[in-house]
Amino acid sequence: MIPACLPDDWAFWPEREDLSAEFMRLLAAAQEGGATIAECLLIARRIRRGDELSWHREWLALAQTNRERGDAAFAGGHIATAQRNWLRAISYYNAAALPLDATDARRTDAVLAMQGCARSFLKVRSPAGEVVTLPWLNGHSLQGYFVPARSTGRPAATVVCIGEPGHRKEEFLIKLAPFARERGLSMLAIDLLGERSDDGLDGILRRRDLETSITAIMDYLSSRADVDSGRVAILADGWGSSFVARAIVHEPRLAAAVCDGGLWDLHERAFLANRVMQHDASLVPGPEATLIARDIDCPVLITLGDDGWLKPDRARQMVQQVRSARPDVTLRVFTAEETAAAQSHADNPSLANEYIFDWLASRLGALPA
Repeated sequence: MIPACLPDDWAFWPEREDLSAEFMRLLAAAQEGGATIAECLLIARRIRRGDELSWHREWLALAQTNRERGDAAFAGGHIATAQRNWLRAISYYNAAALPLDATDARRTDAVLAMQGCARSFLKVRSPAGEVVTLPWLNGHSLQGYFVPARSTGRPAATVVCIGEPGHRKEEFLIKLAPFARERGLSMLAIDLLGERSDDGLDGILRRRDLETSITAIMDYLSSRADVDSGRVAILADGWGSSFVARAIVHEPRLAAAVCDGGLWDLHERAFLANRVMQHDASLVPGPEATLIARDIDCPVLITLGDDGWLKPDRARQMVQQVRSARPDVTLRVFTAEETAAAQSHADNPSLANEYIFDWLASRLGALPA
């Protein structure tokens, strides 16, 4: 477990909050095999303050060491060791890419190497996973990893794991796939980046129809014979917007959802109302614009931490408003005393994911692996 807020001796690069947060994520990933604490601390000592490229170089070297170790293990027939090293390499390549500009060729190379490790892992997994491409926008397809549950002779309940725009699907192979596997769930890990390089992300973020990606995903899953299309749920990882909640309103095929439930949208609109009311009341959205959460038909789980961006008291107040129209909304707040209290439960994602996937398995009627 990692403290919800990094103390000064853990925030080894305090002038760069994003890098300190990434270091915290790497330490937390060690719980699920996405890193080792010893390696992370070794790299932390090697990174030079004020030298941003030092971060890239050190994590890249560690990623390549783990990838080569995994390749050698695979060549020697040691599949379990190969898998472990490829998963760690995914985390380290992702860290190496973080501080570089989207147009930097070194960033592109790190991302491609990370994707190569993911493909290697999926090929030797039992049952093997697949790289899938889903049509979405003209000129931009979605790309995902389908990770099947162990065969039971019938279609499986499935969880779609999708991150906020900019989050990568590769980390879900470490962070979420083990929890799905243990509960007999298939998983589709997917992001909005598709097959493009990162320099196309800005265009995606500016779109007002991100929620249509969920319809494309459901169309794809409905076409698979090994997926029970009546038992598909969605998990929005790292929520900082309500695009998944908006999608659920228009996607009746989803059986359950773990997301912000539209609370972030309600919060932002309330903030806007407070800021502009005194200047021009006509700019304040009407009540019908704040009903995303009330229009969701499927059961919804909302999880957050005491130390996250949205304070629990405010969340409880908004959920209470929603429950008057939609009673099947569950709010789970993780306290600082139990950990998993940081934004997106970054300090202890394992604890939060145990609760989340138990809830999903109950709603989907999943069978133990």
